[in-house]
Amino acid sequence: MGTVATKKPRPRRSFTPEFKAEIVEACRRGDRSIGKVAEDFDLTETAVRAWVRQAEIDDGQRDGLTSVEREELFRLRRENRRLQADVDILKRATAFFAQETR
Repeated sequence: MGTVATKKPRPRRSFTPEFKAEIVEACRRGDRSIGKVAEDFDLTETAVRAWVRQAEIDDGQRDGLTSVEREELFRLRRENRRLQADVDILKRATAFFAQETR
C-alpha cells in the first residue's frame, strides 16, 4: 500500500482591513472567481469567501452581525468573564470571612 500524502498546515496569518477590502473588491469586480482571486493572492478560498460574506453583511446586503457588532459582542463577553471571576472571588472571600467570625 502506498502512503497517503498529507498537507502541512499553514501557519496562521493576519491581514489588515485594507488588504481584506482590496481582496473583496477584486472578487466583486466579477472578472475572476473567488477561487481564482484566492489562488492569485496565495489565500485560502474559505477565508476569502468569509471576507466577502462579512463585507456583504456590513453593507446590509445580507443578514448577520456586522463587524462592529461582532467586536462589541467579543468585548462584552470578555468583560462578562472578568466580572464573573470577580463575583466568584468575592463569594469565596465572603465564605472565608463568615467562617472566621464564628
